[in-house]
Amino acid sequence: MERGVQYLRELTMWEMVYYDPDNMQLPTVRKSNGEWRLTVDYRGLNEVTPPMSAAVPDMLELQYELESKAAKWNRMYIKFVNDTKLGGAVDSLEGREALQRDLDRLESWAITNRMKFDKSKCRILHLGRGNPGYTCKLGDKRLESSPAERDLGVWVDGKLNMSQQSALAAKRANHVLGCIKHSIASQSKEVIVLLYAALVRPHLEYCMQFWVPQYKKDIKLLECVQRRATKMVKGLKGKTYEERLRSLGLFSLEKRRLRGDLITVYNFLKGGSGGGGADLLSLVTSDRTCGNSMKLRQGKFRLDIRKRFFTKRVVGHWNRVPREVVMAPTLSEFKEHLDNTLSHMVQF
Repeated sequence: MERGVQYLRELTMWEMVYYDPDNMQLPTVRKSNGEWRLTVDYRGLNEVTPPMSAAVPDMLELQYELESKAAKWNRMYIKFVNDTKLGGAVDSLEGREALQRDLDRLESWAITNRMKFDKSKCRILHLGRGNPGYTCKLGDKRLESSPAERDLGVWVDGKLNMSQQSALAAKRANHVLGCIKHSIASQSKEVIVLLYAALVRPHLEYCMQFWVPQYKKDIKLLECVQRRATKMVKGLKGKTYEERLRSLGLFSLEKRRLRGDLITVYNFLKGGSGGGGADLLSLVTSDRTCGNSMKLRQGKFRLDIRKRFFTKRVVGHWNRVPREVVMAPTLSEFKEHLDNTLSHMVQF
């Protein structure tokens, strides 16, 4: 094979070699170890090959059809390429019957379009305390209840306390941090902080606006990961956690979560996120407001668990942000002013 490649290389003087039957180009490419190999360019073959056709419905048409029908349904409906969610308030028999009717419509649509659901993977997640836990069917199969479900990498249970997600995030982050400790000889500030920010902290902050920890034990569990990381820097083991953070130029994870929430609100209000979240927040219309002129309206809630929801927990913090920070013309300037404000903030 090596002699053949060498011959082709000498024959073509580093030019392309064509294989006549299908007009495919066979260039010689040098591999990283110095060896040569033949590669195939299928573009010429694709030009003469008829496109494959199959009896598969257009996904965009199906998406449009579902969205148009979902407007007439009683429940919240979300459709992804390989994931479908149907939800709503089911606190009475009438609500349960409405949900069952929507499930029947969904099953009818799937049969009509020959896209049957894998019912063995369909589950019901009952949310909230005192949930009656009504059972429903998808076609002829009774859907089983699930204590927790993972969606986009985040585990959600029926209590919505996010303790399970906090434990898993801390476990993954500690595992990566342990790998860094045992494989990296350098203990310099530049190396440890760079590796921690790139490989460890993303596990602790992924989708944080949704699953922010609610209990002190979960907050402490996540913070312990960063405490451990700061002790890995040479010369900082004898200092307190706050002193180590100042030496490394880092915020605590709790303060970083607040920073992320405020940046998200700024994007929502300024239209930086495409306007998708502007309807989640309500501005105070009165011009007699102290502090910044873009204060949010604080809604009422009956359950304590609502305090940790993004649209509720961020209102008080945003209303206390100084005017010069809120009125920043660009996101980069907002972040700069916000970091300066948070660096001088002791309690929040």
